[in-house]
Amino acid sequence: MSPRRSPEPLVWLLFSAGGMAAALVIPVLLVLFGVAFPLGWLDPPDYAGLAAVVRHPITLLVLLGVCVLALFHWAHRFRYTLYDGLQLKRARTLIALLCYGGAVAGSIVALVVLVRAL
Repeated sequence: MSPRRSPEPLVWLLFSAGGMAAALVIPVLLVLFGVAFPLGWLDPPDYAGLAAVVRHPITLLVLLGVCVLALFHWAHRFRYTLYDGLQLKRARTLIALLCYGGAVAGSIVALVVLVRAL
């Protein structure tokens, strides 16, 4: 019987991928939709054009991927903040369950919201 493998490498992979996705995509979207369009630096896209882009299946997959990876990045960072920062190591299983369960629940909500955009 082989020893039980830890899911830790997969969790660290999701953490690093989420950090990269959040660092590369979210700031661009915030600058565009939060600063450049409202201040008139760039012409905002019309509703029909933006809706067509967002409804495209590849765009939906990319947005879902960014949401899911960012949520797992948060979950892993928050989990280790509670472990190391607040020294809550006795509740290790509960914290992991709540953090990653929250990331899964948020991912499902993001999927539902994006599917309804179709």
